[in-house]
Amino acid sequence: MESKRLQSLTGLVVSLGLGIAAAIVSWVSGYANPIKQPIGELLCPRDFMFRFPAKCAYPSSDEYPSRQNSSSLYLYESPLPLEPKDPTLRYFPFNYLRVGSKRVGIYESQEAAKRGGGAGSSTPPGFVYLSYRDGARYEDQNTVVYATERGYVRGDNVSRLSPSPFQGVAFKQTPARPFGWVISGGSCPVRTPDGERDESAPCLTRYEIIQVYDQRHVDDITWYLIGPNRWLPKESLSIVDPDPSRPEGVESDRWISVNLEQQNVAGYDSGELVYATLSSTGRDGTWTQPGAFQVWARLERDDMSGGVDEGYYALDDVPWVLYFDQARALHGTYWHDRFGTPQSRGCVNLSIADARWFFNFAQEGSWVYVWDPSGETPTDPTLYTAGGA
Repeated sequence: MESKRLQSLTGLVVSLGLGIAAAIVSWVSGYANPIKQPIGELLCPRDFMFRFPAKCAYPSSDEYPSRQNSSSLYLYESPLPLEPKDPTLRYFPFNYLRVGSKRVGIYESQEAAKRGGGAGSSTPPGFVYLSYRDGARYEDQNTVVYATERGYVRGDNVSRLSPSPFQGVAFKQTPARPFGWVISGGSCPVRTPDGERDESAPCLTRYEIIQVYDQRHVDDITWYLIGPNRWLPKESLSIVDPDPSRPEGVESDRWISVNLEQQNVAGYDSGELVYATLSSTGRDGTWTQPGAFQVWARLERDDMSGGVDEGYYALDDVPWVLYFDQARALHGTYWHDRFGTPQSRGCVNLSIADARWFFNFAQEGSWVYVWDPSGETPTDPTLYTAGGA
């Protein structure tokens, strides 16, 4: 009698064990082949997706057109592994004045500038900006005078400007997928590549950060999937595709990568992407030269000037300068806010906050890798001058 009870109990335990084992096998199999499950079922639990995002990659949107009604939406909720932004990076002890194309008088004293009249000297015509330190603005009886590095100027001959507040992102670890920024304000996603506008989907503003989940080529246009049934064309975005492998010619585990096609800059250290941001490199004819370079001068600020006649420029106290290829440098830029598009005479323009981050990241001898995935930037060194701002 006791033997039969023992056999029955043993059989029950074995049956339960086999049932649990089968459930575990089925559960693990679901992870290994998540896209084979029905769309209404759980494809990837949130914790699993965060730890192993590659195992939760989606099939094409043609195969699963209704993702927003599925638990697969968890993929789109996966945040970038960002470090908190450091607001102190934006500070620089100078303010800036736009002179414009006409000459502006420079006076030897504050009183002489208040009186006006004949000035001791003047700025040359061209693309000219002056700097003045905090507290060097004086106002008396509706007359404003600025004490610049060159002398005193009247406020009615110049205009104040505010540098761009844009700031890139620092990472705790390398992101699992490509990401980037919107560079065209008012970019409105469509439901399918080259499809019609979805009026229910909000348009994106310039400098919004996005992640990329898929891409398609339709009629020579590259489209990126940035959310459930939300596609934007390549021209609206600047994309960073993290690649911690050391580029050819770079001889260190720490380097700065300048992507000329995408107009962005990334910092890599010991096999990890640690920072990324938008930039503005050289326009056609004054390209930023591709190649592997080393920082040869590191300056907290520097005056930059060049060109002749209508092409003359003079920029006082350019902040956080890393010269790497003759006169070409990564540096802070206060005179425009069009990051993500070519704007310079060969330098790599960054916001003041981003320039300071890379200034802290680099030393003399640090590597700068400049490349163009499209292959459109000339590589013939005879086409390049010393470069400029």
